[in-house]
Amino acid sequence: QVQLVESGGGLVQFGGSLRLSCVASGFILDYYTIGWFRQAPGKEREGVSCISSRDDSTYYADSVKGRFTISRHNHRNTAYLTMFILKPEDTAVYYCATDRRDSDCSKYKDPDYEYEYWGQGTQVTVSS
Repeated sequence: QVQLVESGGGLVQFGGSLRLSCVASGFILDYYTIGWFRQAPGKEREGVSCISSRDDSTYYADSVKGRFTISRHNHRNTAYLTMFILKPEDTAVYYCATDRRDSDCSKYKDPDYEYEYWGQGTQVTVSS
């Protein structure tokens, strides 16, 4: 059974940090592009970061560039999103998702493109 499970969310103060984890089961994460997405109340889902299956290149939304780092640990079949200098506008439910087709992360920001597998999400709340 293919499954993604996120964890690591929580309540943090402005300027704090968190590391989100995304554990995959039922498939080998190394073969997939991994995206992190978030959705804040009343807003559309947005692509935050992506690591490609092609060559592990990483990509970031402008709003998080320099503060977030995406990584994968293949032996643990786990992906991470490490977030520093968190701001109240980072408050959202964060989702990890994987896809075999988007090998170069060209689609993770496309709102009309749906990644194959999704986790259930983890809430991140940043207080001011």
